[in-house]
Amino acid sequence: MIAENLKQVQQRIFKAAKRVGRDPAGVKLLAVTKEQSVLTVTEGIESGMHFLGENKVQEARDKIETLGRNSLEWHFIGRLQKNKVKFIFDLFDLIHSVDNLVLAEVIHEKAKSHGSCMPVLLQVNVSGETSKLGMKPTDVPKNIEMLSQLEGIKVKGFMTIAPYDSNPQNSREHYACLRVLRDTCSKLGLPGMDLGELSMGMSNDYEVAVEEGATLVRIGTGLFGPRPSKQKDASG
Repeated sequence: MIAENLKQVQQRIFKAAKRVGRDPAGVKLLAVTKEQSVLTVTEGIESGMHFLGENKVQEARDKIETLGRNSLEWHFIGRLQKNKVKFIFDLFDLIHSVDNLVLAEVIHEKAKSHGSCMPVLLQVNVSGETSKLGMKPTDVPKNIEMLSQLEGIKVKGFMTIAPYDSNPQNSREHYACLRVLRDTCSKLGLPGMDLGELSMGMSNDYEVAVEEGATLVRIGTGLFGPRPSKQKDASG
């Protein structure tokens, strides 16, 4: 089932990219493995998944210890607590959820002591929902100017989470807004700043996200089916 789901999602990404004249190779499919067992994730890897996303540091550590990092990229996509930053350098290739300057500075300081530089995406609350984390779009240009001076992080682009809606077209304005913000910040001409990545789109609206410029789409349910906890909830 997972192999067939993967094939269908890849085909839909391909068609969405082609509809707007994009190269489908410019879109990475990030398989969200939150709550999925090592056995299930292994099946996904054997089906052709290379980019894996986790929401919790400890859960990721357990999986990576078993599955390794060779030929795989592990991305952190959940809320990152400052006291967990020290663990990320041996686990993740990209952090999607840097939502404030204090967290960015903590990553920078830990990276310096590690002798490394951590690639990150800035999480932007494009929709303005109070329940969602992320920088205000109006704050991003000045924030990114400050962050460009931190040697321990490398801002690679932006991430957002659109409000869930049964009609995926209602996500379009949010994704278009993030793309415009990225293009605006790219024109600031900050030294060493490469903002090529846009992490946006999930199982219910990833085709719209691709049409609006996503380079990373985060898909869990569309590949693995409902998470185990959701299945338990549904069963009573």
